[in-house]
Order: sequence, then C-alpha cells, then structure tokens
Amino acid sequence: MKILVLNCGSSSIKYQLWNMTDKTVLGKGVVEKIGLKGSFLKHYTQDGQKVTLEGEVLDHTSGIEYILGVLTSKNHGCISGLHEIDAAGHRVAHGGENFSDSAFIDDDVHLEIAKLFELAPLHNPANMKGIDAMAQLIPGIPQVAAFDTSFHQTMPDYAFMYGIPYSLYTKYKIRRYGFHGTSHKYVAKKACGILGLDYQAIKIITCHLGNGASIAAISKGKSVDTSMGFTPVEGLIMGTRTGDLDLGVLTFIMDKEEIDQQTANTLINKHSGMLGVSGVSSDMREIEIEAWTMNNKRAQLALDMYHYRVIKYIGAYTAAMNGVDLIIFTGGIGENGPETRQAICESLTFIGVDFDQSKNAGKRGKDAVLTRDNSKVIAMVVTTNEELVIAEDTERIVSKR
Repeated sequence: MKILVLNCGSSSIKYQLWNMTDKTVLGKGVVEKIGLKGSFLKHYTQDGQKVTLEGEVLDHTSGIEYILGVLTSKNHGCISGLHEIDAAGHRVAHGGENFSDSAFIDDDVHLEIAKLFELAPLHNPANMKGIDAMAQLIPGIPQVAAFDTSFHQTMPDYAFMYGIPYSLYTKYKIRRYGFHGTSHKYVAKKACGILGLDYQAIKIITCHLGNGASIAAISKGKSVDTSMGFTPVEGLIMGTRTGDLDLGVLTFIMDKEEIDQQTANTLINKHSGMLGVSGVSSDMREIEIEAWTMNNKRAQLALDMYHYRVIKYIGAYTAAMNGVDLIIFTGGIGENGPETRQAICESLTFIGVDFDQSKNAGKRGKDAVLTRDNSKVIAMVVTTNEELVIAEDTERIVSKR
C-alpha cells in the first residue's frame, strides 16, 4: 500500500509518500507561501536529490495538485500515476473529546472536524482544506485523520479540568487537550522496543522539545497528563509562545497597552517565549551562540528559563505518577541539542538519573541512551517520526474497511 501523508498549514503543505511494504519514503517535500508571492515547492527524491520548483500556488487545492504532479512526473516522480496512491493520511490538530484514535474520514468525521474549527482556528481549517483537495483531485480515495490530541484523551478528569465554572466546560468544552500526541506515543513505544521494556508496564516522561514544545506523563501505556492545554500556548516556554502565564498578566497588558483580543493572541503566540525574552531569535542555536560566545545576558536568561521549566515539569510528572522509569528527549531541540539535554539531566539526580556526559556528547539525530548502566532512571534521546505513525494508522484503518 502506498500512502500520501499530508500536513497542511495555513500557507504550507508538507508531504511524504510512503511505501508501506518496506516502510520507505518514496518522495517528500513542502509547498510554501500558498496564496502569497514567491510560492515554491521543494521536493526530495528517494535518493536524496533536491528539486525546487517555483510557480503561483493560489490555494491548497492547487498546491496538492502541484504535489501530485511532481510525484507522477517523469523527471522527478516516483509513481507512474495517481492510481498508485491507495490512501491519504492527514495530520489534524484538534480532535476534541470525540476522537481517542485516528479515524476514517466519512461524512460524520468530516462534520466533526469542522465543528472543532473554533477550538483550533489556525490549524483545523487548513487541515480540512487538504482533506477536501484530495477528495476533489482523486475522487473516492480513502482518507484518514490522525489527531494531535487523541493520545491524550486517556487523561483523568482531575488532570484535564481547569478551575473555572463547570458550566463553561459543559458549554464550550474548555479543558486541557494536549498536543504532539502522535510524537509522544511513537517515541515512548520506540524507546521501549529499543530497551526491551514493556510499554504497558512502566512510567515514562516524554519531552518533545522543538519550536513548539510539550511534555507528557505516560503510565502503563496511557497519557495521564501533558503540559499543553486547551491551546498549544500553555506549558513550557517555547520559540515564540509564552508557555505558562498568570492570566492576570495578560489582562494587565491588554489594559496598559490598550490592545484587543486578537493582538493579545498574537503577542502570546508569535512575539513571546524565547524570542521575546532573549530579543535574539526563536532558534535555540542562535540563542546559545549569543549566550555563550557573546555573553548576552538576556540570551542566557532565556536558556535558564527554558531548562528550568523542563526540569520543573519532569519533577511534577514524576510526583504525579509516583515515580518514573524512563525519560525521553525528542523533537528538533531534544534530538539535536546535547547541551540542552545535559543542562536538564544534571538537575535530575534527585529522581535517580545518573547522566553520562560521554554518551550524550555529540549525539544529534540518533537514538541513544544517555545514562550510565546502573542508573535508576534511564534517560534517552529518541528520534520521532510522526509521518510514519500517520501512515501506519492510515494503513491500519483503511485495511479494516
């Protein structure tokens, strides 16, 4: 089975075509600046060649049409025709309370995704554009939605509820949902496979650290808590997001700066976090250079805040689960930031992490154990692959129909 995995953003489409027979990627790439000037498609062939094609891409339908054209082209393609694509899997940001697993997209599921637009106004509408475009361009193709939130639907009510009037929960479904669920589940299972541990029997804390970042507490194979909440703003300090913030601070800023709700939303999502504190960048590499080679105190402060928040959440989730057996680092920073991992792990001796600097040094983009052999708690770096999970879920669900 060949499955096209799509991740549609407001102005971009990431794609991968998977051959599920041997779990290989036949072709992948991204369409950028949809509906804007300077649109382009960057395509990577199976042998690693990169092709950049420029052209006007007015909407998601034309963007996906562009993708399908490249995948079937004589010069850069990997399939002879669209008939070789057996199904499409879509990353969908929000599944609300109705989806605890990926789902086959029929009329009912399509309607439910649309109902959740108000919970994820920046993501679900874009995801839906990809679904509709595939239905238009390849009529009748089976499609599956993989929800970022579904893995966290096992959280108990005392973990996902907020301290607001209960009527607001029942009326608007305001609660903690969590995100990055596909990644958290994948790396937890992968790590257990590497170590020969029973995923259903141990306590795991997964740290997905990237421009967007979240931590999950996984007990006996189920998510029991996670740092992101009703939206992806809550939790860890991130590239441009505030993370945890006293709500009184936001209302104070809105009053003093005389800004409206939309501007405030932009402030906490786009201009805060590591960028806002450091004044340098949202990119961890650039902040580290400023802090360590330029002695930039604000850059160092941002790094200290980042490490502290991760350490604090790991401590909290260890307490919530009454212990932890395995701590996992993944995501762009988690996989490629040995300095970040060291700063965090060296503060976790109190829970039994015996960190090994030699095992951590230079480890970038590779699975590796980071602790000594006799460490009470194992720490690992594990590479994530959310697209593979979506492809596998799509194959599993479509094969049953």
